[in-house]
Amino acid sequence: MKVLVVGGAGYIGSHVVLDLLQAGHAVTVFDNLSSGLEINLFEDAHFVKGDIMFGPELDDTLAAGSFDAVVHLAALKAAGDSMVEPERYAEHNTTGTLRLINAVCKHGVGKFVFSSSAAVFGDPVCLPMDESHPLVPTNFYGFTKLETERFLKWYSQLRNLRFVSLRYFNAAGYDVAGRVKGLEQNPKNLIPIVMEVACGTREKLTIFGDDYDTPDGTCIRDYIHVNDLAAAHTKALDYMAQTDSDLICNLGTGTGYSVLEVVKAAERILGKSLNYNMGPRRAGDPAHLVAAAALAGEKLDWTARHSDLDTLLKTSWSAYHSNK
Repeated sequence: MKVLVVGGAGYIGSHVVLDLLQAGHAVTVFDNLSSGLEINLFEDAHFVKGDIMFGPELDDTLAAGSFDAVVHLAALKAAGDSMVEPERYAEHNTTGTLRLINAVCKHGVGKFVFSSSAAVFGDPVCLPMDESHPLVPTNFYGFTKLETERFLKWYSQLRNLRFVSLRYFNAAGYDVAGRVKGLEQNPKNLIPIVMEVACGTREKLTIFGDDYDTPDGTCIRDYIHVNDLAAAHTKALDYMAQTDSDLICNLGTGTGYSVLEVVKAAERILGKSLNYNMGPRRAGDPAHLVAAAALAGEKLDWTARHSDLDTLLKTSWSAYHSNK
């Protein structure tokens, strides 16, 4: 297929591009490089510098490309920031995405893969969280992802746009073959922050709360390796081509690691002590979040192959250490 990857120079996007190329797809990256990096562009993929907020750039790219599918990964993604700057998140994640969907339909692209999030669920009612879990986002970021899923359902009915929405849990790690060189910009997640502390580019890590109802008192999260995430996007294209149908599914492992477990494993693997302290809980942090991802296994023939804690940490350290 000819695939346009919007946001393909970013952390997850660059890994998706590599997986698509490896599967034999012809890939064009469309990215404004606001958080994506030129070092994450690969010579086998065509690059167009452009912004989904600027309609003519989208139109020109889609008109010239005769694409079979679009993978959409360009979004603002800091849940905390979304509660402080809802206008910016609404404009980019909702208005920008609708511009993209409208352009996709205008130019006859029939398949759309959407980068969604576990943030659509909100606080867990039951664990592990499967696709039937109530959808009650507790932050504006999650709301924008859920609204896009609802728009896509309507466009599927009204414009025959096939889509797969992939609800990520916690993306982590770096390419197991070391092909992605650029580091995630302004990370908000635990593992890259641990790596920054280990490299000395961040003074210390604060663990927010050690009195949760978990074995060591710290929050438990479901981490999924970015190579596993990338593989799901390629399989999503295969699914739409083979079934001509839509899908919304979780991407996770069903296994969680606590914050302290991650820190102690990093100290063991790196052979050094990390500077961290205990802080108060953050508002809105559930004690325990893990995914049920059986549907992705059933429908996409997908499984998490690289998402054990050691691989997550070792591939992250390889990327960060090479950038020191």
